[in-house]
Amino acid sequence: ALLHAMNDFYHLGLSLKELQELGVKLGADIPFCLQGGTALAEGIGEQLTSLPPMPDCLLLIAKPDLNVSTQYVYQHLGPIEDLPHPGIGPMISAIQEGSLAGVLAHLGNVLETVTIPAYPIIQEIKDQMLRLGALGSLMSGSGPTVFGIFTDTEAAQKAYQELQQTGLAKDLFLTTPLQKAYALFS
Repeated sequence: ALLHAMNDFYHLGLSLKELQELGVKLGADIPFCLQGGTALAEGIGEQLTSLPPMPDCLLLIAKPDLNVSTQYVYQHLGPIEDLPHPGIGPMISAIQEGSLAGVLAHLGNVLETVTIPAYPIIQEIKDQMLRLGALGSLMSGSGPTVFGIFTDTEAAQKAYQELQQTGLAKDLFLTTPLQKAYALFS
């Protein structure tokens, strides 16, 4: 947001691509955050291919009161060829078809194999979300944030309230997928 704001405020006229080239020097996820919406991220996260918007759903996002070192997770990740990989092609197809069922069928995160044993609260949050009506739940990135996907507004709101009462998550948000972040600033 700051890069977009500075570009606008100082009338720099930098394109999204130019902002992303600057942003990747600050962090691998910055180009995605500048672009927003649904995208396939490759490389270290800086090579983005736009995809159609996520199918309509609600997202419950929960972050427990802990931080996870991405370096630790990658250092303890077993050999890549030994890990079950979620299918990228089928996930892209599901998104292109607007199929939430397809998206749910292809959820996966190999980094959970390291982070969840080190921080079992992540699995507790996932289990709670599923018990409370999430159609799918997954750890985001290297953790510790967990998201649950809902289509029923009442179930999502109830899950939010119940998770809030458990104290498992320090930060809790109920939202929908953002389509294009940069549209907010241009």
